[in-house]
Amino acid sequence: MTKNRAVKRTRWVRGGLAVAAGFGLVLSGSHALSAAERVDNPYVGADVYVNPIWSANAAAEPGGEAVADEPTGVWMDRIGAIEGNDSPTTGDMGLRDHLDEAVEQAAGEPLVFQLVVYNLPGRDCAALASNGELGPDEIDRYESEYIDPIAEILADYEDTSLRVVTTIEIDSLPNLVTNVSPRETATPECDEMLENGNYVNGVGYALGKLGAIENVYNYVDAGHHGWIGWEDNFSASAQLFYEAANTNGASPDDVHGFIANTANYSALEEDNFAVTDQVNGTSVRESQWVDWNNYTDELSFSQALRDELASIGFDSEIGMLIDTSRNGWGGPDRPAGPGPETDVDAYVDGGRYDQRIQSGNWCNQSGAGLGERPTAAPEPGIHAYVWMKPPGESDGSSEEIPNDEGKGFDRMCDPTYEGNPRNGHNMSGALPDAPVSGHWFSAQFQELLANAHPPIE
Repeated sequence: MTKNRAVKRTRWVRGGLAVAAGFGLVLSGSHALSAAERVDNPYVGADVYVNPIWSANAAAEPGGEAVADEPTGVWMDRIGAIEGNDSPTTGDMGLRDHLDEAVEQAAGEPLVFQLVVYNLPGRDCAALASNGELGPDEIDRYESEYIDPIAEILADYEDTSLRVVTTIEIDSLPNLVTNVSPRETATPECDEMLENGNYVNGVGYALGKLGAIENVYNYVDAGHHGWIGWEDNFSASAQLFYEAANTNGASPDDVHGFIANTANYSALEEDNFAVTDQVNGTSVRESQWVDWNNYTDELSFSQALRDELASIGFDSEIGMLIDTSRNGWGGPDRPAGPGPETDVDAYVDGGRYDQRIQSGNWCNQSGAGLGERPTAAPEPGIHAYVWMKPPGESDGSSEEIPNDEGKGFDRMCDPTYEGNPRNGHNMSGALPDAPVSGHWFSAQFQELLANAHPPIE
């Protein structure tokens, strides 16, 4: 097993309260919260697991030591990852190895372990780079060979001080809203997954099995504002999330919250324009960038989605996570204020932090930077800013690379690609020379460091 780089979080006592650096209250008087005591926000009063594999990769990069002790998600993106796959890029740590390491890091105090559950049948029906190992109809294998073993392992750590935060199936359910017929953005693969019901059934099964474990906190992936922020996507997605939470053994009580912007690049806050602004009588919503979306950034979207989800049957106390691992958009191109008021496009384009060509671009985006550092309870309704996607791990290869991980070549990862309906037929904006998804991409990591906002100190 790969050993941790002696990662430690400093705790100190002040006025009878012990505090974990960066993550808030730990002890009140002499009483330490155990993992078995359910809490409203698992990130408050806890440190967060530092993945030693990612940490070592980051520390080996020039300047990477500055962020190498930040917590990131542990991805279970295929059945073999549960036991450890002895990969030169991801090491040989399986889920149990990571959990043992997490217990060691916790040293008896509350510690959040962030686990990405990501292996649905017919996975990611609109993006070849992250296709998975299971065929569209292999729901039985998903349940018995993937979710059941994960649940069995997690149950062995139920009485530890760990709080296990799961991100449930990135880029699955929103695809059944936006990328199915008769929409122009439809794919045959997404139509098939809508028809066979295995995304909904798979998510429901995962929620029910994992939610039965006392120290597991499930957060369902909810896309991002540039995907489901329009009226015809927003409410429909919320209803689909609720359907999945009532399917195949799940109930809404198995959902502790939702996560936005997972492995994506949408800005946390766009300070220089708002959807209510007008330029010469033209609404910002009419600009080419906003394109009639109701939201301009992830914070406003996440808080609104939380309200919507509570209104249709989820607990009113559910929380949101926002992945800020790659949405900083700092560096010399970061605008200092609004654009010129000559027209609405100049106003928005001159002031927006998100420098992507189009908000549908998702693969290894050029110019991106590290975003807000992982932080507990930063805003009302937001349980944490997290780095669920480990910065420096590729979204997909920029050209076809044979592999045994079930990952295809997606032209959206090719910097020469001129786009499709899902990104408005724009250039992809992807970096060149990228490896297969999940593999270390040094050039990307260096760019993320250089463009970090807040800047790396």
